[in-house]
Amino acid sequence: MELVDIGVNLTHPSLARQASEVLERTRAAGVAQCVLTGTSLAESEAALGLCRALDDSHQRLFCTAGVHPHDASQWNADSAAQLRDLLREPPVRAVGECGLDFNRDFSPRPQQERVLEEQLELAVALQLPVFLHEREADQRLVEILRPLRDRLGAAVVHCFTGEKRALYAYLDLDLHIGITGWICDERRGTHLHPLVREIPRGRLMLESDAPYLLPRTLRPKPKSGHNEPAYLPEVLREVARHRGESEAELAAHTTLCARRFFDLPVPDATP
Repeated sequence: MELVDIGVNLTHPSLARQASEVLERTRAAGVAQCVLTGTSLAESEAALGLCRALDDSHQRLFCTAGVHPHDASQWNADSAAQLRDLLREPPVRAVGECGLDFNRDFSPRPQQERVLEEQLELAVALQLPVFLHEREADQRLVEILRPLRDRLGAAVVHCFTGEKRALYAYLDLDLHIGITGWICDERRGTHLHPLVREIPRGRLMLESDAPYLLPRTLRPKPKSGHNEPAYLPEVLREVARHRGESEAELAAHTTLCARRFFDLPVPDATP
């Protein structure tokens, strides 16, 4: 089995300081490729740098470039041009992480919306997929996406944690859905158990969101308490269980989906 982890925050200090070791463990666990998440212009630059430094073959590490809604207040007149330059780099495969976060509201909501719209226009212009963040803002996100949907390419709602209404609205817009270790959390993720059955093949992808969202079902737990892409098989197991699929079956179609979405090559068998 091969897996693709579509959301890894490898620039986070807890992972970046031991990035080579993290990637060795990732490969050993059967996670063949990772997409590193860019959350600001600076973090997107850093993710691109890690792709270049740690993947000589240019087959296993890729990244996104974008501005997270938490950082929307930092967007200025030069940001779109800087982001456009990043998005032209070969390892960069999607616009994002961008979206709306009405839970923490670290940036004013009107600014979040404006910055999201500017990034969606870049995705349209460059014909790149979009890596979306949403918290407590599903209805507004749908309102923003719907008028652009005919011009916009593929888009994934990363780390989906919402309710049935939100899932159906996203699927109606032909969006992809990313599932993380949230589904392994008996305190807050059990509502996802029946919902993952509703995600069609070809629309479902798996992600760790490392170093966040360590699967609570994982045994033994790492002493660091940090999540890693090497633990993605735990998410696979939980999702497969609730979809009534074998792990091999789920791995095959989610990996194919991720490679199509991000236009990833099939890596050579040799390291």
